[in-house]
Amino acid sequence: MPKEDKIYTYADYLTWSENERIELIYGRVYLMTSPSRTHQKILGQLFYQFFDYLKDKSCEVYMSPFDVRFPDGDEKDEKEIKTVVQPNIVVVCDESKLDERGCTGAPDLTVEITSPSTAQKDKLHKFNLYEK
Repeated sequence: MPKEDKIYTYADYLTWSENERIELIYGRVYLMTSPSRTHQKILGQLFYQFFDYLKDKSCEVYMSPFDVRFPDGDEKDEKEIKTVVQPNIVVVCDESKLDERGCTGAPDLTVEITSPSTAQKDKLHKFNLYEK
């Protein structure tokens, strides 16, 4: 389990167990909670709507878990990236941003389903990240 007081990179993130639900924002660890049944129901319904709308278009929709890596621009290697998040739903229209691990750079659309336990992180830290 990573320590919350250390700065981590994508290289560190890749070594952690897939059972640990973690996001990195500017190198800081944020533990993700297990989603509720209501959260999953909303996620499924929204994903279906986006999927259905985009099925004959060039954009693609993905739902979590799906890594979105945000480089600062000064990394020499992708593994030096310090921000990796898993939005609930993303739409990506630029195919060059996609690889087998997810997306590098800002998606064209990001959807976060907030809950009381994640509201501060989603509405403050992640909102500011997406806006940047």
